[in-house]
Amino acid sequence: MALRRTAERRKGEPTIALINIVFLMLIFFMIAGALAPPLDARVELVDTADLDGRAPPDAAVVLADGSLLLREQPVNAAAVVARAREQDPASDAPAVRLVPDRNLPAASLLALAADLRDAGAGDVWLVTEKGLE
Repeated sequence: MALRRTAERRKGEPTIALINIVFLMLIFFMIAGALAPPLDARVELVDTADLDGRAPPDAAVVLADGSLLLREQPVNAAAVVARAREQDPASDAPAVRLVPDRNLPAASLLALAADLRDAGAGDVWLVTEKGLE
């Protein structure tokens, strides 16, 4: 009669040691991680939650029909770039800020951006609702 050999049991990996090492690393980094000194208790931070968001005063507004307004006056791309040059006379290609209407087609916005670049604008920045908050 043949006796069955019992399979050798594999010893489990020592996971408890790994858990202990990770825990000790966590404690170390929690203690060593306080790099920034705490704020002085006498400092009161500014609260901006009640501020109204609005477009920058030098931003041009683009209505849904594609018309361009600067300070509530209808203008063309060259006038917007000229105004930006007045704001930043040291720059040959000043940055222009646009506040587009939500319903403005993207093709119209891209065409307007190309017109502004052709008129001499450097960067064309879009001011969005999130940026005004």
